[in-house]
This record gives sequence, structure tokens and C-alpha cells, in this order.
Amino acid sequence: MAARIPVLLSQTPYEVIVGNGILPRAGEFIRQVLPGGKCALVTDSNVGPLHGKVVLESLKSSGLDPVTITVPAGETSKSLSEVEKICDQMITSGLDRGSFVVALGGGVVGDLAGFAASVYYRGIPHVQIPTTVVAQVDSSIGGKTGVNSREGKNLIGAFHQPALVVTDPATLETLPKRELNEGFAEVIKHAVIRDADMLDELEAYSEADLPLLIARNVKIKARIVAKDEFEKAGLRALLNFGHTIGHAIENAAGYGRYLHGEAISLGLVAALDLSVEKAGLPLKDADRIRRLLEAFELPVRLPDDLSTESLMTAMRRDKKFQAGAIRFVLTEKLGSAFVSKDIIEPDLRAAIEGIREDR
Repeated sequence: MAARIPVLLSQTPYEVIVGNGILPRAGEFIRQVLPGGKCALVTDSNVGPLHGKVVLESLKSSGLDPVTITVPAGETSKSLSEVEKICDQMITSGLDRGSFVVALGGGVVGDLAGFAASVYYRGIPHVQIPTTVVAQVDSSIGGKTGVNSREGKNLIGAFHQPALVVTDPATLETLPKRELNEGFAEVIKHAVIRDADMLDELEAYSEADLPLLIARNVKIKARIVAKDEFEKAGLRALLNFGHTIGHAIENAAGYGRYLHGEAISLGLVAALDLSVEKAGLPLKDADRIRRLLEAFELPVRLPDDLSTESLMTAMRRDKKFQAGAIRFVLTEKLGSAFVSKDIIEPDLRAAIEGIREDR
């Protein structure tokens, strides 16, 4: 049975439908919120062969006229050049202002296709069908779309809320173990900032728990987004816990060396260290999260070949820097977090050096 989780935005509310085995019903769910007609199914070279046929047949059987657009798998596809290619294919396929985009894939496809939808004909609807843990619990919800530039991650983008999110945890069964595990960095982040009770479940995790765990995390993200859609009230910024240094690691390492969740894992360790030093987080709690990251085979030590200066350079271009000051998320106790303006560059340097050390 599918759970319908509302994202109660004031102007553009929508639902996240979560259920094992609901992928063949994607077209049915989409027709409940969008009219028939032409649409673009945007996927990548990994996900398309696995799930594209099921979704395509579902769209057609629901009276839709889809065209499939496939991009190369991987972070390098999050670029303006790929947005242009997607838009060009939609134009030649006859999509117009009454059309919409369906994003089938992980966070890269969701961000890329959502951004293409936000600029095509000055904005058409899009639907997210996430197929990774990161996308299912985090990136498919909240309307943050965008691409990377050479200077940093997600620096070019727009808020463009989906009309619907269709989440089938059964699609995660096709993921390699590394790609499955990386998503737990975002799950652990949610536990740290909002739901400490989830830590007990994660420490006793089994694969049978995954569908309920996905739904639990969707509810956390949906509630936060509903209260702070455009990240102006400070609440949504809490979702950036671990991401300031994590995004810098992704950029400095070159996209592809670390999966997103792997880089975020390193960022979480650094943020926990700063939380111990600056916010009074008990060291035993920081160690507990570190052990949990290790249990999901996520990295907790930064290699020496990534220089501190390269990470600092990447961080200075981060969206969370404002007028040279950094808004850094800390936790004083597991289950809550806050945005601090007291973290300065020497603190960040020390945190980066701290995650090089064996413990």
C-alpha cells in the first residue's frame, strides 16, 4: 500500500507517494495531477535500461505521449551543456507550454531535468521518480534544481517545485552496494538534525526496514521544506549539516572520485568535530555518528592528496558564504541543530585537518 506524504507549501503543494512496487503505476499517479499530452522522460544511461521501459509503458497506458531523453550517467552531466541538449530534444519532439518533464533517476537526473523544466518555455511542470537513496530521502523533495559549474556544485539553478514525487523503494534493489550505502549519509544527517530516535533503528538496520525508513525521512524533509521553501527562515538551512565541507570535497576531488554521500560523510565528521568544540556536543555522541557512518562503509578520513587550501578555495564560492561570512550548521545535541555565524576560516581549516587523522 502506498503512503501519500504531503508537502504543504502555501502556493504549490504536492505529494510524495511512497510504496514498494508502485513504479508501474507512475502514469496513473501523474494523470491525477497533470493533463495528458506530450512529456519528456529524462533518465540516464544506467537507470534507463533498468527502469525506463516500465515507466514508459506506464505513461503510454495512461494516455500520455512520452519521448525518452537519455543523458550520460554521472555527476559530469550536471552541466549547462546537458540542459541545452535536453531542451533542444524537447523542442524537436514538439513539447510546448502544456507539456511536462518526468525525471527518472538519482539526484543528478532529478536536479538536471528539474532545472531544464524550470527554463523550458520559461517553466513547465516536472515529476520526480527518484531511484537512489539520496534522491528518495532528500534531493527529489523541495524544488532545488540546478547544475554545477567549474567553480562549484549547484551554483547555477532555480527553485522549481515538482508537481509530484513517485518513490518506489523497490528500485533500490538494482543499486550497487556502494551507491546504496552513500544515501545513508543523508539519512544519518536527518537523524542528527531532527530525529535522534532514528539512530537506534539505523544501528539495528536490516534491508527489510528500508521502505519504512524512506517514508520516515521523506516526512522529515517535507515538513522542513513546507516551513521554509526558499531557505529564508533558517530552518531549511539545517539540511546543509555536513554539506559545506562535503560539497568542497566533491569539487576539489573532481566530480566522480567521491559519490555525493561519501563526500557528505566526510563533511558530517568535520561538522561533528566543530559541534563538539563550538556547541558542546558530547564527544561520545560525535563518536556514535562516526561509527554509524563506518557501519555503512562510508569514508570518515580525508586523504592527504586533497589539500586544505583547495577545499578552502571551493568553500569560498559556496552559496552559504554571504559577504565573506559562513553560515555553518552545528548540533548541540543529537536530534537538533542550529545555524552558527561564529565559525570562521581558521575553524574550517582546523576541521579539515582534523578529518585527516586516524582515530
